[in-house]
Amino acid sequence: MNVQVKILNIKTVNELPLYWTNDDFIQLLDKMNLPDADKLNPDELKEMLYMAVTDFEPEEAAEIVLSYKLGDKLSAGQIQNISHEMLEEKVAEQYADPSYHYDLFNINQLLFKAFKGKFPNTEASVILMQVISDQSHEINKEVLTKALAQGLNERSIIQRLYEDQVMGLVNFEDAEKIIWLYHTKEENTYEVITSKYWIDKEDLEMTEYEAVIKFFEQKD
Repeated sequence: MNVQVKILNIKTVNELPLYWTNDDFIQLLDKMNLPDADKLNPDELKEMLYMAVTDFEPEEAAEIVLSYKLGDKLSAGQIQNISHEMLEEKVAEQYADPSYHYDLFNINQLLFKAFKGKFPNTEASVILMQVISDQSHEINKEVLTKALAQGLNERSIIQRLYEDQVMGLVNFEDAEKIIWLYHTKEENTYEVITSKYWIDKEDLEMTEYEAVIKFFEQKD
């Protein structure tokens, strides 16, 4: 499968506005001993949460937010470890299982802003790209990851860690975890959101190119 790729724009952001909802803020305020937050003006909820968070030690606040978002996926021990590690490390980039990076990024950035920089700052890349295929194959996270990877220099993390997967020699399961979100903006144009750790605009070697997308085939 051949695709024509054109990178229209790539920007770095430190917040993804659609992740947290007002209901999240209300639930978190309740867990921080501030009930009846649902009676507050919705525009005040985030600032109220920032103030409530700082009534706790950073590790305690991290544990509360982590438990709220990931308590059904991680054990109490794992959450406690992450709550300590994230004060010193960019866990949204370094946590062993990349399927958690999206949640950890958003949790980290809430705490980073509430505690005014006590947590490391992490960043995301928002990429606007055009992908035109010579086949009617579905454009999905695997296709988008492989298309992007072929425009990156050989020093990029994806090229170094996933060379065989990009080439179709090995099944590329982590493509689902590398690209956090993608949206179709218009025909053949997609907005892709991922960690700056995976794709930094400095890694882009080309902005317009042809990519060959090969898929892994299990041999009998």
